[in-house]
Amino acid sequence: MPAPTPIHPDRPPSDSPAWHALAPDQAVRHLESHAERGLSANAVARRLAEHGPNALPEAPPRPLWRTFARQFASPLIAILFVAAALAVALGHRGDAGVILAVVLVNALIGTLQEGRAERSMAALRRLSALQVRVLRDGAEQVVAARELVPGDLMLLAAGDAVAADARVLDHALLQAAEAALTGESVPVAKSAAAVPAEAGLADRSGMLHAGTHVTAGRARALVVATGSRTEVGRIAGLTEGAEEPKTPLERRLERFGRMLVAASLGLFVLVVLLGWWRALPLPEVLMVAISQMVSMVPEGLPVAMTIALAVGMQRMAGRGAIIRRLSAVETLGSVTVICTDKTGTLTRNEMTVVGLWLPDGREVSVEGIGYRPEGRLRVGESTIAADDTVLAPLLDAAVLCNDAELVAPQPQAGDHGGWTVLGDPTEGALRVLAAKAGRDGAALRAAAPRHAELPFDADTQMMATWNGAQVWIKGAPEAVLRLCRPEDEALHARARTQAEAMAARAWRVLAFAVVEATAPDASGGFAALQGRARLLGLVAQIDPPREEVREAVAQCRRAGIRTVMVTGDHRLTGLAIARDLGIARDGDLAIDGRELEGMDAAALRDALDRVAVFARVQPAQKLRIVEALQTRGEVVAMTGDGVNDAPALARADVGVAMGITGTEVAKSAARIVLTDDNFATLVGAVEQGRVVHANLKKVILYLFSTSMAALVVLLLALLAGLPMPLAAVQILWINIVTEGTVTVNLVMDPPDGHEMRRRPVPRDAALLDRALLGRVALMAPTIAALTFGWFAWRLAEGAPEALVRSETFTLLAMCCWFNVLNCQSATASALGPRLLANRWLAGGLALSIALQIAVLQVPALGALFHAQPLQASTLLPLAALASTVLWVEELRKLRVRRRRHAGGVA
Repeated sequence: MPAPTPIHPDRPPSDSPAWHALAPDQAVRHLESHAERGLSANAVARRLAEHGPNALPEAPPRPLWRTFARQFASPLIAILFVAAALAVALGHRGDAGVILAVVLVNALIGTLQEGRAERSMAALRRLSALQVRVLRDGAEQVVAARELVPGDLMLLAAGDAVAADARVLDHALLQAAEAALTGESVPVAKSAAAVPAEAGLADRSGMLHAGTHVTAGRARALVVATGSRTEVGRIAGLTEGAEEPKTPLERRLERFGRMLVAASLGLFVLVVLLGWWRALPLPEVLMVAISQMVSMVPEGLPVAMTIALAVGMQRMAGRGAIIRRLSAVETLGSVTVICTDKTGTLTRNEMTVVGLWLPDGREVSVEGIGYRPEGRLRVGESTIAADDTVLAPLLDAAVLCNDAELVAPQPQAGDHGGWTVLGDPTEGALRVLAAKAGRDGAALRAAAPRHAELPFDADTQMMATWNGAQVWIKGAPEAVLRLCRPEDEALHARARTQAEAMAARAWRVLAFAVVEATAPDASGGFAALQGRARLLGLVAQIDPPREEVREAVAQCRRAGIRTVMVTGDHRLTGLAIARDLGIARDGDLAIDGRELEGMDAAALRDALDRVAVFARVQPAQKLRIVEALQTRGEVVAMTGDGVNDAPALARADVGVAMGITGTEVAKSAARIVLTDDNFATLVGAVEQGRVVHANLKKVILYLFSTSMAALVVLLLALLAGLPMPLAAVQILWINIVTEGTVTVNLVMDPPDGHEMRRRPVPRDAALLDRALLGRVALMAPTIAALTFGWFAWRLAEGAPEALVRSETFTLLAMCCWFNVLNCQSATASALGPRLLANRWLAGGLALSIALQIAVLQVPALGALFHAQPLQASTLLPLAALASTVLWVEELRKLRVRRRRHAGGVA
């Protein structure tokens, strides 16, 4: 080996070789660090300036002006700008000011709500900031993970998160969970040995990677890459390249806006031609045309949409779902497929021993789930004692052939009843088993301290420890049974049968054995124990499903939403959990990554309807699954927590990251973050998304039925040769004030309880669908007939034109008040408790009435809006007449309810 090169800690590293192919001392020399002292303070400062913080690159915060400008990117807003410009050109600056004020308010609200969402995510990122232990200047220090630089020496122990890519220098029984990076659900044994340069990511045993964590042992590791240079950063690049599709709401609003632009321009030309035909003054005709254009545009819709999405976001945040983008709220209402991870989302992410098999043939059931050491060990209905002569050795082996620690509750403990496991979850479950049986693990280890060990090896699938008298063995049943005494072959056959039966239930099965030995041959490894071991029994574990998930899956099924499990775990395990939760039914398929790799695009599309579980999938395959579903027209929600989930999260219509276990890459790629990592929380968010959609439809129905009614009234007057029934400023008042005071409050309507009994909103559904158009076709003519009929009748009676216009103006406003009650439900009567259920709407109605009275009674406002005072003797008949729109709709609802009842529909 060549002589060591001089160490210059102040010089930054140069190029980046294949670190896993270098010996530890070569890696240290290449980074010009020190294997015992680490970097100096000066070297850290220089390298931090050279490489930047150890953090994934973040998009710079969007400037406030850019967020504000985004709010104007809508055809609806463009129409209002055109109308305002025409009003200014004609000298009606007051009208133009009112229009622009509405546009400005909408933009301010949208800017405020998007800012709130980004601040929520920033707070979540701060909560997840890591601290790491390092050696610098020969002293151990705790520093923020973002301050790590290449050449730092990290000190790692079981339970620590790995904050940067690092080369293992030395270790003791080191294992790391790399599921977040590779999808491998079982912890991987690590070593300091070099491996070939061409080794794949999962085979680089000498490397630790950012985004993973240590499950067992300890290590000293040399940081070789930080930030975007890590494997995490490389995959983050895939996320940046993933195309983010437009939401259903954005697509529908685009189509809707284009339709309104065409309709408004056509209406403008029509009004000008009618005015020319009637020889009306051009300025008057143009102002009427502008009023018609404004009446066609639901000015309250952009504001109502922003408020509806913001309210949905706030309600979801209260239930554990943080929304990163407002439009994702509505997209949830259109979701048809949820692709969900298993571990931690559908399950508790707590390995739990559920059963034992003893050599005498007894099957032991273990009560309790999670890490809380409470629950009986039963044979039938009888409790089995910890000192049972057959059970006791198995419990001893479970504690002594084990590197995990069971940690008792701490002050302000969180989940799992405060009990946690330090180390591998599988071994932690064994410690919990012993505690449930009443065995003091700490005392047992003190009485039989470990003298030597054979660490777990992926090739042997076993681990062994020696306490001076016995060698305790733990591992896969087929591996352990090969070491057992040949004279017990009949027992071994029964054990194999039992192990297969346990595995068929998707239980993870471990076998335990013991060898009486005062001095085992360590050099011979497990081969030296061949034929000498005595079988102690089998232990079966499972990661139990969350209790609330089963009902959430059933709720999704009733709502027309498929749930598909996409997991890196074994197919049998995934399928068993899927069946238990109702995700998989008879005839459903489970496909693993190798089978998926062999399927072309057409075969995958054809199989999707029958696949309930995708198992052992790789990152690119998750992305492929999402895209295949989308090509079939599905609106896909994808959950994930690992780095390997990020590309699929970004590509999905709704990417949903886990807030507790999720990596920063996953959270950045997702549109929604679940703070409790719970599938049921996601289903609750879907329900709220449907509430938002339903409330938006109510707003659209209300705005268009009243706007179309005003439009029809004005066109009828032009065609009949009558004076204009409404001044342009009065139309603006109706559209902006009378409607605006109730429109925003209508989106605050609470759920009706039937949201998850309806089919998902189709991806390409029009904002004005057939059902809504049918209701508009009833409401708008009713309002128009009432308003125009009153206007024509009063003029025929010889009433003053100014007074009749004031009465018509007020009658139209009153029709709006009654009509908003119609819009709360398509079937339920407005005469029930619904109004009181929405106090915001009741308050908005009261405010609208007060404002209308002020316009009529306050001289200054009356002059501005060309309104005259009206007496109570006039207002009461107008109110009675306006209520007709309510009674007509009530009759329609009654007929609908009777038809449903006759058809047996609840």
